Amino acid sequence: MSDPRPGERLLDLVAVMARLRAECAWTGQQTHESLSRYLLEETYETLEALDDGDTDLLREELGDLLMQVVFHAAVAADTGEGWDVDDVAAGITDKLVRRNPHVFADGTARTPEEIDAAWQAVKAQEKAASGAREAHPLDGIARDLPALATARKALDRVPDLDTSGDDLGSRLLRLVAEAREQGVDAEEALRRAVRDRLA
Repeated sequence: MSDPRPGERLLDLVAVMARLRAECAWTGQQTHESLSRYLLEETYETLEALDDGDTDLLREELGDLLMQVVFHAAVAADTGEGWDVDDVAAGITDKLVRRNPHVFADGTARTPEEIDAAWQAVKAQEKAASGAREAHPLDGIARDLPALATARKALDRVPDLDTSGDDLGSRLLRLVAEAREQGVDAEEALRRAVRDRLA
């Protein structure tokens, strides 16, 4: 008997979720809104496993996070929102192919910096083609993203952002900029520092 092909068990997960939506009273009544807290909790639990370097726990938490993706897609399919798990997968697959022309087309980017720049250029072209208004630097950054992560993303988009000032916010922004220059993620560094000191 041959080993299953990569991805085959994803189909099992989709089938299990469909059955739960049909036969489990709790699962069947869930909505995007009622599931939102679980999505957030599972994201943070996944980050915790990553921070701890526990690969077995990371695998488990990624499964819980994947379940949330499949769950939301099942809710959308069941409530007639016009999309399902295949649309989710198709969307991200198409995006990865479009934004990585160095792999899937005739792109010339080779270094990580060139690849990131090419990704951002394709993303900007997509927005322009869709008729979207001129982008604000905070467009596409989730409102609920932690502040240090928001600052890092803003600095990625506007590297010469004014960080002057003596107020606490300006000083924190300078620290995020310093961390960015050193290739360090300030959010992750602070999270690890707190955990290390309380271990």
